[in-house]
Amino acid sequence: MRLTGSKAFALATSINLLLMSAGFAQDTQSENADSTIIYDGAFFEQYAPITVSDMLDRIPGIGLVLDTDTFGQSNSTRGLGASSQILIDGKRLAGKANEAKAQLDRISASEVQRIEIIRGTSSELDVQNSGQLVNIVLTQAQSRSNISAEVALNYYEDGTTEPDVSLALSGQRGKLDYVLSGSVASDYNHIDSVELSLHGDLSPNEIVRFDRYTEKTTYNLSSNLAYNFSDSNRLAINLLYRENDPPQKLLRSIADLNAAEPVISYEREAIAATASNWEIGSDFQHSFANGSKFKILMIVNERESRTTRERYLADSLAEVGSATENKNLFLDNSSRYREQIVRSSYTWSLAANQGIELGLERAKTTQDSALALGLAPAVDSSAYGGLTPVAIANANSTVEELRYEAFAVHNMTINSRLSLESSLVGEFSEISQSGDITNTRDFDFIKPKVDLRFDINQSLQLGLSVERQVSQLSFADFSAATNNRDEDQDTIAGNPELEPEQSWRYNLNLDYRLPNDGGVLNSRLFYIDVEDSIGKIDISPSQDVLRTTNGNVGSGEVLGLSLDASIRFGFIGLPEAVMSAGLLVQDSSIDDPLIGFERKVVPYDRGSFSLG
Repeated sequence: MRLTGSKAFALATSINLLLMSAGFAQDTQSENADSTIIYDGAFFEQYAPITVSDMLDRIPGIGLVLDTDTFGQSNSTRGLGASSQILIDGKRLAGKANEAKAQLDRISASEVQRIEIIRGTSSELDVQNSGQLVNIVLTQAQSRSNISAEVALNYYEDGTTEPDVSLALSGQRGKLDYVLSGSVASDYNHIDSVELSLHGDLSPNEIVRFDRYTEKTTYNLSSNLAYNFSDSNRLAINLLYRENDPPQKLLRSIADLNAAEPVISYEREAIAATASNWEIGSDFQHSFANGSKFKILMIVNERESRTTRERYLADSLAEVGSATENKNLFLDNSSRYREQIVRSSYTWSLAANQGIELGLERAKTTQDSALALGLAPAVDSSAYGGLTPVAIANANSTVEELRYEAFAVHNMTINSRLSLESSLVGEFSEISQSGDITNTRDFDFIKPKVDLRFDINQSLQLGLSVERQVSQLSFADFSAATNNRDEDQDTIAGNPELEPEQSWRYNLNLDYRLPNDGGVLNSRLFYIDVEDSIGKIDISPSQDVLRTTNGNVGSGEVLGLSLDASIRFGFIGLPEAVMSAGLLVQDSSIDDPLIGFERKVVPYDRGSFSLG
């Protein structure tokens, strides 16, 4: 770990300030003895909620609890892992696209007995608690059912109106719990923008105006079924199917300012696109008489997408869309992504205050991708849109990862106010690539983690954690892909030699719950020591042909402080109103060989501020 003088002083000063602030904490009546915050279902009746999502909106600081992007992680990682932010009846849902957060708008508020905000760690939890967890506890009855429907009409700035419709049936019949839902949601988007291009001497080059429309409608069908065979055995099955085709159309007007008089030309793009995915998940849990538990989760999913981009040139607005247009680009990109995941574990108590979980996860992930590029002049080639085929290196590729993850998690309640969770994960994987390029590589990583929680009092909790993380490589970086951000570059080269980014992450967190459910104050100080950071590297074949791709650029460091507040306006007679504010300040550095000097570590910029 590298910590230079000024940053070490800032770190020490911030720690002292955080610890000094502990003396001003006050007790709150909204917590359990184990620091779990409980909201009874009756509490939300004053807000007339319709769904669980409406109930959560009334809890101060819920955005911090549901923030799964701590330390820049993403939910799109391969496999399942040990973390999940939302539990339903204490259980993790066996799904990724169809996970617990997606159920919040589908479960009726009338079915909720209570909502728990879990701030501690325990082997009784279905997942590791990386920050805080939300547990939705449903009412138990021999027979119950609820139907919730929502209809919305979205009005956009350009006058377009699009409807949203959702319908959900949820309930319990004997030993069967069920949630069935369907929805149609619009994601229409119209962007009108202007760009000014300058030469190196700051003289004007061109003015480009973009008029882009995206017509996207998402159709979603899902079901979540759970059957309790007995008090000891439970089986759950989750199903999902989704279509969300995102076709686009674009009109680009270009004013060339290099001549005595501006020369205006037009480019029209028709972008046909299809996208769909499905998922089947199941989990089984058996509880033994001695209190130990065996769990197994299985998920199979698939995601397919295809985008065909065609560009036409016109000298006047009257020619746009007519037979006199000249086609100069055909770009077809298709992808198929599949996962097969099995995760099992066995949990038991070592002593009255200790528990341990041992388990194994196997995940097989496969991505097929293909890229076809056609450029003017026109030829008789339907596979390339009637244009001349252009060879692209690494255009057709199949990337497959077979990954095993063995893990051990130990939880200890040291006393009524102090708990410790430690884990050790061994990750062993093989990534193979076939197609235009053949390559196979093996990766082995050991990832320890220690998480200490101290309840200074019922309102104030201090958290300390140290963790070794290894990022998952994006399969899209292995093969050539389309470039939608640079009009002068149609494709991006792949890098079959990319290495995972590794980091040590140190976290100090202070969480204060205001009395009488008045709100939440949270501060988080973090330091990240990054190795093999991923950024742009130079792969130019010559000084005249410049090209870059994603690659490993070296080591860097990040130091940051995050301050968040969520306050209920009960002190002015508006308890239903909640205001949230956040301030993030970061400093990062890495020596970038491409540009030859120090820059920020992506995505850790100087920081941000939010108010809402």
